[in-house]
Amino acid sequence: MSGEAVVIKKYANRRLYNTQSSSYITLDHLAKMTREGVEFKVVDAKTGADITHQILTQIIMEEESASGEQMLPVNFLRQLIGMYGNSMQSLVPHYLEASMDHFRTNQSKLREAFEDSLGNNPLTKLAQQNLAMFKAAASAFMPGLAEAKPSEHDKAQDDELAALRQQMAEMQAKLDKLGK
Repeated sequence: MSGEAVVIKKYANRRLYNTQSSSYITLDHLAKMTREGVEFKVVDAKTGADITHQILTQIIMEEESASGEQMLPVNFLRQLIGMYGNSMQSLVPHYLEASMDHFRTNQSKLREAFEDSLGNNPLTKLAQQNLAMFKAAASAFMPGLAEAKPSEHDKAQDDELAALRQQMAEMQAKLDKLGK
C-alpha cells in the first residue's frame, strides 16, 4: 500500500463513492477493505467533515445484527456505555486499542499453541494473563467492580466453564492414553 488512505465520499443520498477506483461502494465493501488492511477515510461530500468513526461504528452495528452471532457481549456494551462521562473516559480508547493490539499479537501464539499441544495447556495460561490484565484495568476504571457479587448469568457461565474444563481434562486423559 502506498501509505495514503483511500478517500471515500459519502453523499446526502447515503451513497459512498471510492475516489481511488471511481466507483460507488457499499458498507460491505468498506468492511472488506478493513479486513484486508486497506486504510481509508470517509468524508461528508458536502461539508468535508471526517465521518470515518461514524461509518466504522455503522459497520460494526450491521455486522453485529447481520450474522446472528454478536462479538460484543451485552454486559461489555453496558459497561462501555457507562464509561461515557466518567472521569476515566479519555483512557478507555487507549486501553481498548492496547488490549486489541495485545490480543492480535497473541492470536498467532494462541493458534500455534492450540495446534501444537494440548498437553501443556498454554491456552489457559495466556487466557489467564489476558483476563488478569483486563480485570486490573477494569478495577482501575470502575472501582468497586471487583467487590461486586456475580449475577445469575455469571454463575451460569462459571458452571459452563467448569463443564468445559472437565471435558478438556477428559480429552487430555484420552490423548495421554493414545500417546502411550
